[in-house]
Amino acid sequence: MSYSAQNIRNICLLGHSGVGKTMLVESMLNLTGATDRLGKTADGNTVCDYDAEEIKRQISISTALAPVEFKGCKINVLDTPGNFDFNGDVLAALQVADAAVIVLPAKGDISVGAERVYKEIKARNLPCLIYVSKTDEDNGDFNAVVEKLKEKFGTSVTPLVIPKFEGEKVVGVIDVAAKKAYSMNKGKTVAEDVPADAADQVEESFAALMENVAETSEELMEKFFDGEEFTAEEIASGLRAGVKDGALIPVFCGSAFSGLGTEAFMNGVINLVPDPTQGIPAAGVDADGEALEVAVADGDPVAFVFKTVSDQYGKYSYIKVLAGPFAGDATVFNGRTGDSEKLGRLYMMRGKKATEVKSLVTGDIGAIAKMDKVKTNDTLSAKSVVMNPIPFVEPVYSKAISPKTRGQEDKIGIGLNRLNEEDPSFSITNNAETHQMVVAGVGDIQIDVLVSKLKSRFSVEAVLDTPRVPYREKIRKSISKQGKFKKQTGGSGQYGDVWIRFEPCDEEEMVFAEEVFGGSVPRNYFPAVEKGLREACVHGVLAGYPVVNLKAVLYDGSYHPVDSSEIAFKTAAQLAYKAALPEASPVLMEPVGELKVTVPDNYMGDVMGDLNKRRGRVMGMDPTKDGDQIITAEVPMAEMTSYAIQLRAMTQSRGAFTFHFVRYEDCPPAAQQKAIDEAKALQEG
Repeated sequence: MSYSAQNIRNICLLGHSGVGKTMLVESMLNLTGATDRLGKTADGNTVCDYDAEEIKRQISISTALAPVEFKGCKINVLDTPGNFDFNGDVLAALQVADAAVIVLPAKGDISVGAERVYKEIKARNLPCLIYVSKTDEDNGDFNAVVEKLKEKFGTSVTPLVIPKFEGEKVVGVIDVAAKKAYSMNKGKTVAEDVPADAADQVEESFAALMENVAETSEELMEKFFDGEEFTAEEIASGLRAGVKDGALIPVFCGSAFSGLGTEAFMNGVINLVPDPTQGIPAAGVDADGEALEVAVADGDPVAFVFKTVSDQYGKYSYIKVLAGPFAGDATVFNGRTGDSEKLGRLYMMRGKKATEVKSLVTGDIGAIAKMDKVKTNDTLSAKSVVMNPIPFVEPVYSKAISPKTRGQEDKIGIGLNRLNEEDPSFSITNNAETHQMVVAGVGDIQIDVLVSKLKSRFSVEAVLDTPRVPYREKIRKSISKQGKFKKQTGGSGQYGDVWIRFEPCDEEEMVFAEEVFGGSVPRNYFPAVEKGLREACVHGVLAGYPVVNLKAVLYDGSYHPVDSSEIAFKTAAQLAYKAALPEASPVLMEPVGELKVTVPDNYMGDVMGDLNKRRGRVMGMDPTKDGDQIITAEVPMAEMTSYAIQLRAMTQSRGAFTFHFVRYEDCPPAAQQKAIDEAKALQEG
């Protein structure tokens, strides 16, 4: 069936891991007949969690798309991961959704996951709905959850659907605005009258709802103060306006396992969520680099690639059509490369199932197959437009990665690059200095999943290690030493003799100079001396790290007219280096970076105390508009290897940070000795 943009709703389900997002999608698909049975996360047979790693771990790892067709509308549901390590997929879903739904269970406090995604939603001015899951479970308390939501997110939180009880048991739901009750009978939703014992609560909830509706326009406010009742159409339009501008956050509830409340939730999505043409325009730049906004509407084709899947099912580039329609086999420009691309076949995706379609209408979400040159964040358009990229957070948790079996380095590199197409939130670096391949992500679970996928999909076992810190060495005083190389074997010998003064300087790279008088060292051997010293500087005398801030002055020496050679003078220079540096007060230098930690006020003491233990110097504190604090500090890189995990533990995952290299500083004696011991252990190993 074909849908116009006005009959499409694009929503993303957000929230902590394990709150029931994937099961809500299962319930929606099952109730609308898209599936013939209700899948279960524990059984590994849900539509959205189809990846082998998701089935094994029983958590969502990447965002899945599941279109739900209901009452003449198509609801594109983006089911996002709840684990913070896969936040990149959450940000991608937020980029293309027209509304966000926070899912949380009917018992317990408001989770950190709910708090974090609410901040992301508000930052984008996206309409927000809340779905309280598992309302029929023992010890569930819908009313307590609503009160906590109001404390956290304000009085705009308004229940539209509340549970219907029989004694202590939840047996149905009540639509507050329509004053209708619903229960389930043999998998079907049945409408009923509101029971007498719930009438008072419904009236109370209705009055609160009307107060929030009144605040959506001056006309309704006037009518409210005059004591007049709103018409059904006025209530509906007031709710739509309130949701669109963020003045109202409607709350729904239900149970995905029984299907309770699922239909009421889908009705709410259709009636309250803006269609794509009413959403916030996408920002970007045109071919001349001028800023532009693309409102979803029919016109020259524009589509944004927000996700790439490259697995055993093939390569699919997931797109949201910002202007269209988008027809298969059309030719478009890739704004990133400037090249024209012929579109492959178009598909409607439901989990891993791909159904081919002839075109994707304006505002729709689907996928293009086999676009090998297309990447996540690309814009495909008729006139070379570039939309703003997904704002992935900077990777902060690094691990050195290497193959378990020697000789498979290329295999790991190819595998990681393929996985990086699917998940651009992690980075891969080949550190020439430490001779390590370093993979950096959001946290340890993300890295662990990458290692598992390398084994299952690319048949290469990888091992992880702590990345080595790239220390430097320097000298602190001047010293002169002779380097003499004399070797006599049958025939011509080898002879080189130099006197070199080594002294500290400000230049990072070694500075070579000569003050030779009287030709004691012929000029044609100077390059050999310099080359010998530059090669020697790669390895310092303390722990084998590169030597910096060194000036070497060749000022004297001697030569043999027959036996001297470039190799002899190169070797002599290296002998002088090895003799001089241990006596020139060498010191290890460690990289220091600027750390910016964003944390709520109540964690400040713990974070500051921890920074002191890491030899950090706090440079300042600044409040954010969200009420958090940004602590700026300078911290040695050696103290930051596990900071991502420890900050998460200290702040219950509410803290975030960035860390960037600033400069090298002299190592304190204890830290220097530790680094030397580690380097020696590595060399001996």
